[in-house]
Amino acid sequence: MRALLVLPLLLLLAACATTPAGSVTLLPGEPGANVGAVALFDGKTGAETGSLTAENTQAALGGKFAAKPADPKLYAALTDTLPPPPARFTLYFLEGTTKLTPDSEPELKKVFAEIAKRPGAEVQITGHTDTVGKEGDNDMLSLKRARDIREALIAQGLNPTISRAVGRGERELLVPTPLNTAEPRNRRVEITVR
Repeated sequence: MRALLVLPLLLLLAACATTPAGSVTLLPGEPGANVGAVALFDGKTGAETGSLTAENTQAALGGKFAAKPADPKLYAALTDTLPPPPARFTLYFLEGTTKLTPDSEPELKKVFAEIAKRPGAEVQITGHTDTVGKEGDNDMLSLKRARDIREALIAQGLNPTISRAVGRGERELLVPTPLNTAEPRNRRVEITVR
């Protein structure tokens, strides 16, 4: 009976041991992303000996395939130094203008706060329109929206060299609509901070 109690403890200690040389570990993916898989092959025969498909599993390379839980300390040093995932913001505009809607004005402060807490940040600002008006006019309006937001961020202290502004006009509608349809959700600037 005592041996049955000791066995789980030994297995737990073995799982927490340092990763041996000649092993592979499947680390967790980004939040919301699939983990992926690692196929394991016999070095002599080339035959597949198994696969890792669950995060935090480990297998020895060579010899018999046996997946086991990986030591969390093994990948903590790697994942702790990864940059955070990109932050995305959407600001909306009044029809035919470069004026933000009242609900979007406070979001601009959140964008700058996110930029400020990321050393070495990169900022992509992309302007969009709805389908009201001529395509060429919408191209210019979307670019002006993006540039105005960039200038507002620069006025708050954004380094201009880490940002760029582009316009997409009506080509990337958030809500598909026929031509000449006013859709407030399409009148936007999308900001990605990475």
